Amino acid sequence: MVEAVQDAGVVVTGAGGGIGAALARRFAAEGARVVVNDLDADRAKAVAEEIGGTAVPGDASVIVAEARDALGGRIDVYCANAGVGSGGSEQADEAVWALAWDVNVMAHVRAAHDLLPDWLERGAGRFVSTVSAAGLLTMIGAAPYSVTKHGAYAFAEWLALTYRHRGVKVHAICPQGVRTDMLTGSGSAGDLVLAPTAIEPEAVAQALFEGIAEDRFLILPHPEVAEYYRARAGEPERWVRGMNRLQRQWEEARDR
Repeated sequence: MVEAVQDAGVVVTGAGGGIGAALARRFAAEGARVVVNDLDADRAKAVAEEIGGTAVPGDASVIVAEARDALGGRIDVYCANAGVGSGGSEQADEAVWALAWDVNVMAHVRAAHDLLPDWLERGAGRFVSTVSAAGLLTMIGAAPYSVTKHGAYAFAEWLALTYRHRGVKVHAICPQGVRTDMLTGSGSAGDLVLAPTAIEPEAVAQALFEGIAEDRFLILPHPEVAEYYRARAGEPERWVRGMNRLQRQWEEARDR
């Protein structure tokens, strides 16, 4: 058991399935009191009933107050997990870009805006951001997703460096492929890049809890992402050329 989450009030957004449901189940198993959020009210209710939690369905951007009430007035851990896997290029409709920005970045900003006054007063709080390896590296065929996940990572990092000394813990989870509906919906690019090394959502939850126990900011369920990140930083020209080769490979397979 991880002492940091026993009897903690925990909110998990996008928890009707996939990584969010796995996080909700794991927090509950560790003794936390869990609010399950999802746009799909039926899915949120099903997971909440399974784990003995409370369903608070709706837009993840605006549920902090309701979730706090459901937890008796105090949120200890907030998992900003809800996300959209928007594919496309610069030609994607502006509505696609706006949705990706709103869900993948601004929902985190709005949650932090509502959470931090109480956390800073108490000197304690934990913000968990489900980012993606795309937030460290970039994903072919998915400009809105890649760009906004970079934003999500940057915001999590900013929170960590700004408030760590005031008791706020931040964790950025950056997996590659995870066997969820989002992976299924990623199409041929996901099949090429993500599917071969995809893991189960429960492995992501396990990686988070190991990171909580070790007080780590960056959580990498796929350890190889660390090597890719180092390569990207150390030899950016080589990295871009290699990713462009992957792009061409995808285009050739897609256009056959």
